[in-house]
Amino acid sequence: MPSQTNYIDTLHNLIDDEYEARACKDIDDNACKVVPGNYLLLTVSLVLSKMADTLASAKILLPWLMASTGAPIFLISLLVPIREAGSMLPQLWLGAYIRKQPVRKRFLVWGALLQMVAIAALLPVAMSLKGTAAGVVIIGLTILFSLARALSSIANKDVTGKTIPKKQRGRLSGTAASIAGFFSIGFGVLLLQGLLDTSGASYLLAFSALCFGLSAISYGVIKEFAGASEGAVNAIQMAIKNLSLLHKDIDFACFVLVRVLMVSSGLAAPYFVIMMMGDPQEAGLQNLGLLIIVSGVASFISGGIWGRLADRNSKALMTTTSVITAAICLSGALVSSLVSVSSYVCLGLFFMLSVVHEGVRQGRKTYLVDMAKGNQRTDYVSVSNTVVGLLLLILGIISGVIAQYSITAVLLFYAVSSMFAMLLSFRLKNVSH
Repeated sequence: MPSQTNYIDTLHNLIDDEYEARACKDIDDNACKVVPGNYLLLTVSLVLSKMADTLASAKILLPWLMASTGAPIFLISLLVPIREAGSMLPQLWLGAYIRKQPVRKRFLVWGALLQMVAIAALLPVAMSLKGTAAGVVIIGLTILFSLARALSSIANKDVTGKTIPKKQRGRLSGTAASIAGFFSIGFGVLLLQGLLDTSGASYLLAFSALCFGLSAISYGVIKEFAGASEGAVNAIQMAIKNLSLLHKDIDFACFVLVRVLMVSSGLAAPYFVIMMMGDPQEAGLQNLGLLIIVSGVASFISGGIWGRLADRNSKALMTTTSVITAAICLSGALVSSLVSVSSYVCLGLFFMLSVVHEGVRQGRKTYLVDMAKGNQRTDYVSVSNTVVGLLLLILGIISGVIAQYSITAVLLFYAVSSMFAMLLSFRLKNVSH
């Protein structure tokens, strides 16, 4: 259907106006012929999934939900580490299985559907449970959600690498983040203006679940052609073999270490939320609305910019965002040590951290996809995510214990970690060419 093809090409060029000037680098000829359609489908899928992540965020909604029920700060501190680590730890074994499949988009579909189920299960918690009981149940459902997310995480990078050429991947992710941020702002405004009743959190959870369901449909119609696979292998044996990459490939090992040290941009976010809210029992939907608006604005204004910078030089972006993260965490430590601070100061720091975290994500994701070739990409993703996930969980538990006594000390720790990431990033090779 020529007319449909032309329409898709036009839409694709509106999103990526430099497409015609670039060749299909790093993908096969069959995939090259359907790049415009796949680009649009992946954009829609990523917009929906990013919106769902924002509305049911472990950095905003879930900490707010737990704090408003009186859950202990230790459990709140575990939300981000568990959500991130739970989605990473299984990937070494999942990667060994997924790499055997020549077509892998169905894992994106399954992952989205399972995340939809986990988010929907949070609805009764938001409406009925209180205190520690609510905190424990939310932690349990977060674990289930993160395990489902593991499927999507490992398959997403691989499918993107097979269907989208180099120099377009960072822009794809960045554009989706900006669009999702724009729509998320609308929900924040509804909360801020009091247009949603006291069950506003439930509306956000319900819409998040719907977005995951719609993203599953979009993922399902992507045109993915069969790629490299290595036949039937034992997952545990393959996992052990893949771990050897850490000492065989020094460049890859250096990247993994830098990525571990850069987790501060994600782990620090809930502490700024807690600082802004003050007394958890007095936290209202207006505070939640402000946080969602700020997060949405951050994604909207930064996603496309970070995506272009990641395509240009992902190594330099990792270095830059590490420095900025350290500065924000140091500022947060200073603010938390003061007797009285305006909630808007904390909101401003949260905004800056949200902006830079999008850059951290764009930089590391684009760097990893570009440094790996073919089936090697699945190995790199699974090994790095598993190692980072394990260390992230350990760091989360340690910081949670410290946070029971001092948020200032935790933020100082994150600042130091980010500075070490910056110093080590200079040893990374440049893969953006």
